[in-house]
Amino acid sequence: MSAILYAARIIPAWVTNSFPIIRVILIVVMVITAVALTVVVLAQPSNSEGMGALGGQSADTFYEKNKGRSVEGVMKRLTIVFGIIMALISVLFFVTLVIYPVGL
Repeated sequence: MSAILYAARIIPAWVTNSFPIIRVILIVVMVITAVALTVVVLAQPSNSEGMGALGGQSADTFYEKNKGRSVEGVMKRLTIVFGIIMALISVLFFVTLVIYPVGL
């Protein structure tokens, strides 16, 4: 806990005074990212292969080999990117809460 208090002391006052504004911006970006992530996940087609998935059968088609270049591949990458952005923004938000609590 003393490392956190030490970090809070070495951070300039103008930075800690701007934390409430930074938190509002982070919350707005989190909401926008959450909505975008929800839309991307809901827009993805299902990956179920029916009964063939139970037996381990896989169709080796042109579509399966070029899946990364398709719309489905782009949606999958967007899901990963939005998830990482959401995680990083959440960590930053809670770091600002630890360094400069709301009650102070």
